[in-house]
Amino acid sequence: MKNKIILGVTDLSFHRVTASIISHILTNMGFDVERIYSPHQENFEKLKSGDIDMLASAWLPSSHGIYKSDVEEKVELLELGLHYKPYAHWGVPDYIPESSISEVKDLLKPDVVSRMNNTIQGINPGAGITRFSIKMMETYGLNNAGYTFYTGSEEDCFNAFEHAVENKEWVIVPLWKPQFLHHKYNIREISEPEGLLGIVDRAVLLLRQDKSINFTQEQLETLDALKFSNEIIAELDYQVSREGKAIDEVTKQWLSQQS
Repeated sequence: MKNKIILGVTDLSFHRVTASIISHILTNMGFDVERIYSPHQENFEKLKSGDIDMLASAWLPSSHGIYKSDVEEKVELLELGLHYKPYAHWGVPDYIPESSISEVKDLLKPDVVSRMNNTIQGINPGAGITRFSIKMMETYGLNNAGYTFYTGSEEDCFNAFEHAVENKEWVIVPLWKPQFLHHKYNIREISEPEGLLGIVDRAVLLLRQDKSINFTQEQLETLDALKFSNEIIAELDYQVSREGKAIDEVTKQWLSQQS
């Protein structure tokens, strides 16, 4: 009988893409893989309780480090691979002149406030970009300047940006790399000198140490050798999220081209 592996997946499109790649690789190793999709923090709670064996992908140390530390109070974790190097940022469409907006404090300029869409649409509350953005709203006094930050689904965030771009509106998008919007749109990152958006993280596969006995050393080394990139994940994510292609077919085809 095959060893069963329960793979926790943070329920956002680019995490689903990465997990699909990992799932193919685990299946090729002979494992029976079940994927469970949950929000950021809930996934780490499931890793701690043993409801899942692995998690793809954890962003360390900035975005998910606090959640990982909580899990490690109960069980040791192995970090495997380097799926990509993610980071959070605030961006604007490139048709907004850099002379008008190059860093966050420029959002307070009267001429910018008068033109900018004052709604900043984020994603779910447990995401690093959400925590960072709420802090930025406070630190820079953006709430007092008339801006409002909203949490929501990832589609709430992406649709708001795409709708604004269609109408050539001035808009702020709290985003990250990798993300499929970067594959289609030229989004200029705006500088945040206070460092409130964290640092460039490492996206890794987390495995409970007590589940590592199900793997051979060679299998663990294979998982640890996996390296993708922000650009690869963004492109595959775009094919799934905006071209409507089947996720496991997209990732299977990509994997076949790597051999």
